Amino acid sequence: MILRWTGLDARFFQIAFQIVLLAVGVLLRDFSLLPLQMALALASAALTQAFWLRVFLLHNVGYLSPLITGCGLSLLLRADTLWAHPLIACLAISGKFLLRVRGKHVFNPANFGVCIALLAVPGTWVSPGQWGNDLGIAIWLIALGATVADRARRNDAAWLFLTTFLGLILLRLLYLGHVPTRMVEIFSHQALNGALLLFAFFMISDPMTLPDRPMARRLHVMLVAFAGFAWQFLNYRPNGALWALFYLAPLVPLWDAIWPAKRYIWPGNIPLQNNVAAQGRIPE
Repeated sequence: MILRWTGLDARFFQIAFQIVLLAVGVLLRDFSLLPLQMALALASAALTQAFWLRVFLLHNVGYLSPLITGCGLSLLLRADTLWAHPLIACLAISGKFLLRVRGKHVFNPANFGVCIALLAVPGTWVSPGQWGNDLGIAIWLIALGATVADRARRNDAAWLFLTTFLGLILLRLLYLGHVPTRMVEIFSHQALNGALLLFAFFMISDPMTLPDRPMARRLHVMLVAFAGFAWQFLNYRPNGALWALFYLAPLVPLWDAIWPAKRYIWPGNIPLQNNVAAQGRIPE
């Protein structure tokens, strides 16, 4: 894509796209999200980042990651209190600094925060249907998300996940013997699900929490797709992709150990071998 050659950090585009999606959701989709909840999530994520940067004496590390996490939590998580979003944002960013293997954080921060909230924080939920299923929203999500994933050079993960997950859904529909018109209706409903597209292009394509070697990355993404499908359509529980990514994240250090490769580093971050103050940690 043309944007790849601008030299800008992909996270700038991701933040801009997330803000656009939040604006569309609040204005046109009537998200159950208060502006104060979003503001508290962003402030908490930034303050937590500042705290851990000071603790670990990390330098040349900015605040793009906490902004992305705060926006991601605002897009996905709903709560009936004001304190839930800032608490979860704090836990999500803290997990990025504390839950590491060989200097690489294990969990995608937004995914970690959402799943911890669903497990332990009362009055929180995820509403997969909040985006609707109309074609316009789906096209925009794909276009914007594909740009971000392409700039981060992990677009293969997003498309492989969608192909595998939707392929399994199609096989299930064929197995159940639906008539063609009904099959098209059900498949379109799943394929145009905004929450699924958000997950594919803004979460599972995160280059910092995927295996470093392409072969291992594709294996992991397919495992997430299979596990998410089983959770949702065999176990009949919601948010299958979110839970699959959360529970399978600890496998990534194993894949990196079996198939080592050059680690992805965001532009502007100091490589591990040159960051003496990082004390064995890669900051982002």
